[in-house]
Amino acid sequence: MAPRSIATGTISFGLVSIPVRLYAATQPAAQISFNLLHAKDGSRLKQQYVCAQDGEKVEREDMVKGYEVAKDRYVTFTAEELKALDEIATQTIDIAEFVPAAAVDPVYFDKAYHLGPDKAGAKAYRLLADALARSGKAALARYAARGKGYLVLIRAASGRLVMQQLYHADEIRSPEEIPLDAPEPREQEIQLALLLIEQTASDGFHPERYPDLVKQRVQEAIERKLAGEGLQAAPVAEPQAQVIDLLDALKASLTAASGSAGAKPARAAANTPAAEAPPPRKAALKAPRAVAAKKVGKK
Repeated sequence: MAPRSIATGTISFGLVSIPVRLYAATQPAAQISFNLLHAKDGSRLKQQYVCAQDGEKVEREDMVKGYEVAKDRYVTFTAEELKALDEIATQTIDIAEFVPAAAVDPVYFDKAYHLGPDKAGAKAYRLLADALARSGKAALARYAARGKGYLVLIRAASGRLVMQQLYHADEIRSPEEIPLDAPEPREQEIQLALLLIEQTASDGFHPERYPDLVKQRVQEAIERKLAGEGLQAAPVAEPQAQVIDLLDALKASLTAASGSAGAKPARAAANTPAAEAPPPRKAALKAPRAVAAKKVGKK
């Protein structure tokens, strides 16, 4: 069943206009949510707003919004005043510039929407998608909807267009704000880390390999409850021993990963200097010596 579009819009750059439809890229409905109930009789609970000063229940028509400028001091706005400040929804996705797609840090990514061509827009839509993919560029644009203005990024994905809603610059914390007091790693440590990365590397991004395990457990618990079964608390995991030496930790990680990495360790070891590689086991020392002797004999 094809998804239903949630809105329509028009991509505009220069004199080109491309009518498009917006589709939700995620499925919040797939999440498991709970309602608050009265434990006594299982009835749904209603939320109420109560004045902190006199304890009186306040109805929505008697509410105003306030911005706190000092302790217990507010600048208030009515619903009509706030509505007058809303962005006018033009449904136009106005492209301002094209930037390298890789130049946009994913930390700016917020919600994502799939874009599909609307009536009479298929050819121009496909042209923009192919041009973005071939150039490695993405389009920065402004989009107004529901009274708000959004900064968005239009990028190509699998022959289609994705509109990525972005955070504004003042909503992003600079990484320089995070304290970093760490010594430079040694070359041997870097080489071992690279070998570990190669051992556990994959050919691409496969999110289906990582289902939501908590969601699965909750769904299973719901089914057991419906069947009249009880629930048991999960055992508490034992704390793992802390490894102080970084080299020892890397070597232990390599040993643990080698059992499931297949042929990848051999390829990675070929690119790792012999002096930097972890000490081989005694049983593995014979093969390199035999190969070396064979090579000398050929000369």
